[in-house]
Amino acid sequence: MSLVLNGIGVSRGVAIGKAHIIMRGSIEVLESAIPPQFIEGEVTRFMNAVETARLQLNSIRDNIPADTRADIAAFIDTHLLMLDDATIVSTPVELIRQNGCNAEWALKLQRNALVEVFEQMNDPYLRTRRDDVDHVINRIQRILVASSQGDNRAEDSLLGAIVLTDDLTPAETVVLEHQGISGFATESGGPLSHTAILARSVRIPAVVGAHGIQQYIRDGERIILDGQQGILIVEPDQRTLEHYLEKEAREEQHRAELASMVQTPAVTLDHAAITLMANIELPDDIEAVARENTNGVGLYRTEFLFMNRAEPPDEEEQYDCYSRVIDAMNGRPLTIRTLDIGADKGVDRSGNRCSNPALGLRAIRLCLKDPSLFLPQLRSILRASSLGPVRMMIPMLSNTQELHQVLNLIQQTKDTLEREGLAYDPHIQIGGMIEVPAAALSAGAFARHLDFLSIGTNDLIQYTLAIDRVDDEVNYLYDPLHPAVLRLIKMVIDAGQEAGIPVAMCGEMAGDPRYTRLLLGMGLTEFSMHHTALQEVKRVINQSAIESLAPDVEALLRADDPARILAQIETFNNTLR
Repeated sequence: MSLVLNGIGVSRGVAIGKAHIIMRGSIEVLESAIPPQFIEGEVTRFMNAVETARLQLNSIRDNIPADTRADIAAFIDTHLLMLDDATIVSTPVELIRQNGCNAEWALKLQRNALVEVFEQMNDPYLRTRRDDVDHVINRIQRILVASSQGDNRAEDSLLGAIVLTDDLTPAETVVLEHQGISGFATESGGPLSHTAILARSVRIPAVVGAHGIQQYIRDGERIILDGQQGILIVEPDQRTLEHYLEKEAREEQHRAELASMVQTPAVTLDHAAITLMANIELPDDIEAVARENTNGVGLYRTEFLFMNRAEPPDEEEQYDCYSRVIDAMNGRPLTIRTLDIGADKGVDRSGNRCSNPALGLRAIRLCLKDPSLFLPQLRSILRASSLGPVRMMIPMLSNTQELHQVLNLIQQTKDTLEREGLAYDPHIQIGGMIEVPAAALSAGAFARHLDFLSIGTNDLIQYTLAIDRVDDEVNYLYDPLHPAVLRLIKMVIDAGQEAGIPVAMCGEMAGDPRYTRLLLGMGLTEFSMHHTALQEVKRVINQSAIESLAPDVEALLRADDPARILAQIETFNNTLR
C-alpha cells in the first residue's frame, strides 16, 4: 500500500527514484573500549575514513562543470582544506591512543570541543565556521559508522536518487545537483529559503517542510516527488506510477515550449510592452541571463562579494567585478543593489549578537553606520557607471531621512571622484527598494526624490505579516495574496505612476506566473526575477490583456476575504494555454 506524505512544493517538476537518506545533526555514536593490541588498527580505520572523505570531495570537485558558481567550488575547497587540519585529523588519533576508545567516539569528543570554542567567539563570521566543521566531521563520522555496520554504499553514487534530509545549504544543493539527483525533500525549510530559491533556479523538483520523511521512508524505497503539489508518494502502485510518468513527460514538453519563446518579445494582447529583467548574484550568472534574451538586470545582489571572507572586498576588487558584469551585459542596463548584509545573510561587522536580525542592523542601516564599508562600494559603482548603463538601488529604506543621508553621501562621492579626475556617469539613476511597510506607505515621498522604485516582495510580505519567511513553524502564514500586502503593492505602483518614475518588482512574487496577471492588472510593467522563470512569465504576459484585467483587479483589491481573492486569481489563470 502506498504512503503519501505532505510538505510544501517549492520547485515544480516530478522526480521518480529511490530514496537516499542523508542523516544530519548528531549521528548516534556509542563509546567502545578498544583492546591495546587493536589500537593501531583503530587509528588506521580512522585515517582510512578521512581518506575516503577526501576522495569523495575530490570526486565531487572534479565533476563540477566549469560554469559552476565560484562560491560552490569554494565551499568544497574549504572542506578539503579542513581534512588537512590537525584539529580534525591528528587530535582524534591522539584521543584513540590515550583513551583506548573507538574512532567514532574520539571524533565525537573532538567535535564537541571544537564547537564549544566556536560558540565562544565574538566574531559572527567565525561563529558560522562551526557549520563547516560539522559538515566535515559528519562526513567522516558517517563513513566510520557505515564501515562498522558493513555498509559500503558510495555516497557519491546519487544518480537519479531523491535525497531526503533535515535541511540543505544552498552550496550542498548545487553539489547534489551536479551528482545527478532527480529531486530532494527536507524536513524543515520554507518556500522562500535560499535553498528553495536555488532549487527553482537549477530546476530540481523539491519539497520542504515535509515532517517525518526520515521516520516513514526507508533508504532505497521507490518514491515519487511532486514539486508542484508538495507531496511524496512512497512505493506507488502501477497506476499512480504511470500517471506521474505521463506528468513528467508533459513537464518536459512544457520546458521545450518555453525554450522556443526566448526570442519572442513580452507584449500583451492589447500591445503593451512589458520589461522583463533578471536577478543575479555573481558575474558568472550573466551567461545564463544572456541566453534568456532579457531587457537587462533588475537586481544585482552585491552582498555575495562580501560573504564567506574575513575582510570585505576593497574598492578595486569591487570595481573589477562590476566592470566584468557591465562588459558582459553588452549595453543592456544593470541595476546594482548596494550592500544588503545582515539577517539571513549572516554578516554583522559590529560583532554583536542580535535577538532579531531581520529587524536589526542590516542593509542601508549598517552601511550608514559604517561608512568604511559603504563608501568604497559607492566609489566602485560610480566609477563602473562610466563603462555602461548602470543604476544604483538602495535596500531597506524605511524613512526619507535615511534616503537624504544616502543621497548626500553619493553626491560627496561624486565630488571626490571629480576632484580626482576619475570618470563616472553624472546622471546615474538612483532607486530605492520598497520592502518595509513604512516605505510602501510613504512611497510618494520616496518617489519625489528617486529615479525609480523596486518592490522587494520577499521582505515586504515578511514584515507586513510579522513572520519569519524561512521558519517552517510559521511560513504557512506567508501569503502574497493577503489583502494588506496587495494594497501596499498597489500603493507603490500608484506612487510611481503619479511621480512619473518606473516601478519594478524584484521579489519572488515577480517570477511566479500565478501572480503575473494580477500584477499586470495592478499596473506593473517591469518584472525582475531569476532567469529560469522569465519565459514562463512571458508566456502569461503574451496571453493577457491589461485593459480587461484592470477592472477585475480593482474590484479584487477591495476584497477582504482571502478565499475570494484566491478564487479570483484562479479565474484570471483559467484561460492560460
